[in-house]
Amino acid sequence: MDFGRVDPALLDEIDFKLPAEPTFNKTVLKGKALKKPKIYLGCAKWGRKEWIGKIYPKGTKEANFLDEYVHHYNSIELNATHYKIYGPEAIAKWDARATGKHFKFCPKVPQSISHFSNLVDAGPQTTSFLEGVLAFGEHLGPIFLQVSDKYSPKRKDNLFKYLESLPTDLQFFLEVRHPEWFSDDKIREELFSTLKQLNVGAVITDTAGRRDCAHMYMPIRKAFIRYVGNSLHPTDYVRIDDWVSRIHEWLQRGLQELYFFMHMHDEKYSPELTVYMVDKFKEVCDIELQKPVFVEQPKGLFS
Repeated sequence: MDFGRVDPALLDEIDFKLPAEPTFNKTVLKGKALKKPKIYLGCAKWGRKEWIGKIYPKGTKEANFLDEYVHHYNSIELNATHYKIYGPEAIAKWDARATGKHFKFCPKVPQSISHFSNLVDAGPQTTSFLEGVLAFGEHLGPIFLQVSDKYSPKRKDNLFKYLESLPTDLQFFLEVRHPEWFSDDKIREELFSTLKQLNVGAVITDTAGRRDCAHMYMPIRKAFIRYVGNSLHPTDYVRIDDWVSRIHEWLQRGLQELYFFMHMHDEKYSPELTVYMVDKFKEVCDIELQKPVFVEQPKGLFS
C-alpha cells in the first residue's frame, strides 16, 4: 500500500503514538471481556512471489499461493475484488482453498462502485458484487467500502444513502480518507454516529503520512485495522506494541471481533512483523494466534 508513504529518513520524526480513546467509544465498548473473542490476522494479498522460500516452499507455483497462505493466516483483506466483480463460480474456487479452516475473506467493494459511481444508481453493480462474494459462505468476513481521498463530506448524502441501501444481514465497514472527515468536529461526529445507527464499522488506517486516518472511533464492537509498516523500520515494532496494548484495552471492554491486516510498502516483510505481533499478543493478551511459519528461520527477525 502506497497510501501515506513518506521518505524513510523522516520516520523517526513522526509521532506514531495512537490517539487517545474518543469519548464516543464509551457508548459502544461498555461490556465485559468475552471468553473467546474472534480475532483475525492477515495481509492484503496472497499472491506474493517474495514469500517463496520464506513462508511458501521453494518452487511453489502462483496458482497454489492461496493453498499455502491459509496455513499461515486466518484471514485475507481481499483487494482483488476492488478491481473486478467476480461471479459465484470464481469465488467458490477461492473458497474451496479454505475448506476445513476457520478462515475469513474480507472483500473490498469494487472501485466501479466506490470510486467511479459517486455511489449513485449503484444498486445493480452492488447486487452483482454481493451475489459473487456470498459464494464464500461461512468464510465470508466483513465487506469494506473504501472511498477515495477526494471523496469529501460534501457528498455525505450520497454516501449515507448508499450505506442505508446495503443488506443488514451482512457486516460492512467504511474507510474514508478525505482530511475533512477528521478535521471538522461536527462532521466527524456525524459520520461515526451515522455508522453506529446503521451498524456499519469504521476502518482504522494506520499509515505514516496520514495520522488522522488512525482515528480510533468504534461505532460497533468490531474493529477493522489496516496497518501500514515500513519494511521493519524500528518504529514498526514500537507501533505494534502500541496497537497490542490498545487492542487489549478494547478486549477488556467487550470487543467482539478484530480484523487486523498487515500492510507494508514492501510486502516482502509482512510475515516478519506478523510473527512479532502474534508473540506480543500472547505476552500482553494471553491469546494464541495463528502465525506464519518460515521455511527457514530469518536472521535478525526482531532487530
